[in-house]
Amino acid sequence: MRVKFERSLIPADPDLSFENALWETGLRYVAGIDEAGRGALAGPVAAAAVIFPDDVRIAASLKGIRDSKQMTPASRCAWAIRLDGLSIAQAVGFASAQEIDELGIVPATRLAIRRALTQLSVSPQHLLVDFLNLPECDLPQTPLVKGDMRSLSISAASILAKTARDELLCRLDEEYPGYEFAAHKGYGTLTHRQAIQRLGYSAIHRRSFKIKINEVLGSI
Repeated sequence: MRVKFERSLIPADPDLSFENALWETGLRYVAGIDEAGRGALAGPVAAAAVIFPDDVRIAASLKGIRDSKQMTPASRCAWAIRLDGLSIAQAVGFASAQEIDELGIVPATRLAIRRALTQLSVSPQHLLVDFLNLPECDLPQTPLVKGDMRSLSISAASILAKTARDELLCRLDEEYPGYEFAAHKGYGTLTHRQAIQRLGYSAIHRRSFKIKINEVLGSI
């Protein structure tokens, strides 16, 4: 039975409540984890991990960070640069469109997360994950509903995953012209679906994801 999430639990801005509770138990390295690109029709899924210093006072330096979907591209990019100097460690991992087709989107997302974790310069002692369980990871973890709106570590990870993936899709736009990847970042906009209908799938399209062909044909 699914339990309805109480939205009153979402603070006005993400904070370090979850991180601080873990820091107070003696855990220094708490990693926030989030992904970007799960719902896209093309390109990889990205996942980021971020570890902040175990000091709640760092929240003042993180003011303005929130779920990346609520931020402008310029603000996300600016924060992605700043986070490099504010975090103890951070990393981004990817799982390709081919891996998504072979494994499924959720296992591929978990693969991207594992790749991000292996790139961290310090080993996390606990994971705060945005609403996803990681059964193949033996680290202690807490999946949080709306985690990117509640935890600053997860919000920061959402920014890094989103900006890294967007940057990659802009480069792929040059490699695969005609699809306008730089504009829609692989998501299923009408322009993108019309391009698929016109040009067919590229090497970075997720062939296991279905597009609404009838809607595309009706709009041409």
